[in-house]
This record gives sequence, C-alpha cells and structure tokens, in this order.
Amino acid sequence: MEPNLLEKKYRIHVHETGPDGKLNLYSLFDYMQDIASDQAEKLGFGRNDLLQNNHFWVLSRIYAVITELPPWEDSIVFKTWPYGTDTVFALRNYEADYPDGRHVVSASSSWLILDSVTKKIQRPGAVLTKYNQFINPVNSTVRIASKLEPAKNEGILSTSFRVKVSDLDMNHHTNNVKYLKWACDTYTLDFALKNVPLSVEINYLAESHFDEEIIIRTSVEKQDKIFYNHSIIRTNDEKELCRIRIEWKETNIN
Repeated sequence: MEPNLLEKKYRIHVHETGPDGKLNLYSLFDYMQDIASDQAEKLGFGRNDLLQNNHFWVLSRIYAVITELPPWEDSIVFKTWPYGTDTVFALRNYEADYPDGRHVVSASSSWLILDSVTKKIQRPGAVLTKYNQFINPVNSTVRIASKLEPAKNEGILSTSFRVKVSDLDMNHHTNNVKYLKWACDTYTLDFALKNVPLSVEINYLAESHFDEEIIIRTSVEKQDKIFYNHSIIRTNDEKELCRIRIEWKETNIN
C-alpha cells in the first residue's frame, strides 16, 4: 500500500440501501466522511488535534464520479489520502472498488480549517505545519471540486421542513451528509427507481442549526446530460446553505 494512504472495507447494510436495493447516495458520502476522519486522526491532524488550538475542520466542496452503486450485502474497499493544499483548501482524494477490483467511485474533496471563536479561515500551512509531510502523490481520476452556480430562480420549491435533532453533528450543526439526504428526498419514488446517479458535486456555504426552517429550490438542465441543481435555503433570512449538483442517467429497467 502507498504511504499515507488509508484503506478500509465497508459492508453494505440494509439500512444503507435505497428502494432499488443498492447503496444510497448519502450513505456513500457517509463512508467518505468516516474514512477521512479516521485518517486525519491517525496522521495527527484530526478533530481533537485541531481543537487544542481552537480550530476545526469544515468540508467545503466535494465531487464524486460514480461507476456503480453496490447492492445490499456486498462490500467495497475505500482508499483515501491527503493531496496537498490549494490556496486555503486542504485537499483529499478517494477511490472505492469491489474486492475483485471493479470500480465503484472516485472523489475529491476540499476542506477548510476555521477558528472556533472568530470563525475565520486558517491557512493549512500555518496551522498544520506537518500537513505536507503526509501528501500522497497518487492522482485522483477526477478533477478538484469547483464552485457551483445556484439553482435557477424559476426552479421548483420543495415543501418547507425543519432541522431535526437527528440531523445534527457533535458540534450542533447539521451534518454535511444530511444536506444530500434532504436533496434526495425531493425526488419521487418513480424517479429514484428509474434513474441512477453518475456524479455528485456539493458546495457547503453556511451552517444550519436545530429547528431552523429549510426549503430546497431545484432546477433541471437537460442537454446531452441531465443535471439536477439544488439550492438549500434557510427561510428566515433566505441564506443559501448548500448547493448540490447531481448528474442522472435513466436506467433500462421498466
């Protein structure tokens, strides 16, 4: 195994599958959050290490290209590694395959380090002087996540809902995977059964907290590919919290 590359096996549990019997999108992103946290702790720049200096990690952007979502009871092997820095971002890459080598997903992510008091962005080089020791030169097969445009104003609005206790992480903010789950819940069952995701790109823009009211605006781009653009918005101040862009492909199953 390459140095500074963490490998971890995940079995697909029934509660992680969708109505098609395959791994749902947000559980896939849960795996990436989990293995990133594990490796950061092992390399000495995890959550507890940063908190000693009143700093914490924030996922800012992530982009994943999906070859196939595995079915219930199958297993996949995830790999992740730090990939240096880009201005204020610390970069991390991922690959996942079946144990026999068949490809599942490739992804790249961009992380920020914030001061817990001022909420100001910290430069990774200034905060993590040893970060560059752990850079792995292995390239990802996907590009770095980029800045997304919001859903168009004429897009469809979801029914409003409130942030629940089960949506929160240990910092009392909405867990980043929950935004993707909320977006997935805007689709109809018929759509979910007749389409498969090919890529997902997410920009995290602001925090949300318990009992805040949320609404999702969705617009669709249909050219040679089909993209659904989601803007997740807090209603009391109309603050855009998250942008999600999902590329879909219709299946051949009737």
